[in-house]
Amino acid sequence: MITILEAKAENIKTIQEITNTTWPITYGKILSEEQLDYMLDLFYSDKALNNQLEKKEQLFYMISEDKTTLGFIGIEHHYKNEPATRIHKIYLLPETQGKGIGKKVIEWIEKMALENHSNSLSLNVNRFNSALSFYKKIGFEIIDEVNIDIGNGFLMEDYFMAKKL
Repeated sequence: MITILEAKAENIKTIQEITNTTWPITYGKILSEEQLDYMLDLFYSDKALNNQLEKKEQLFYMISEDKTTLGFIGIEHHYKNEPATRIHKIYLLPETQGKGIGKKVIEWIEKMALENHSNSLSLNVNRFNSALSFYKKIGFEIIDEVNIDIGNGFLMEDYFMAKKL
């Protein structure tokens, strides 16, 4: 059975292990090694994660099955003061993919979003990420194409996607 529980500071190392495992596989053929290292430090350093967990602008949750951590998510209700829930982060270990866990996690996020009076979900996905087909399959639509300058001469080349609830 899949369990999703709010992350705490003691989960930071596990979050970092998951990103260090998933990112090279997910983005290794899409982004340069320099950009990967820069983004991992920018978003997943001890300081960055502690700050995100403290401020609770994003709510982090750990995804487990039978006491084994499978991944994590970072979501934000009332994104930009709208009735929308934003999925900032969703990462599952590679060996868990294709087993229906991602779909269960999205269903859980949908339930949380509805409880928080959201009428849609949104996320950004790299335009070359293989997860794009998964998001389309479960009802997300491409709304816009965005290039986000993250510093150091690097861009995140994403699709902004949304799903009505």
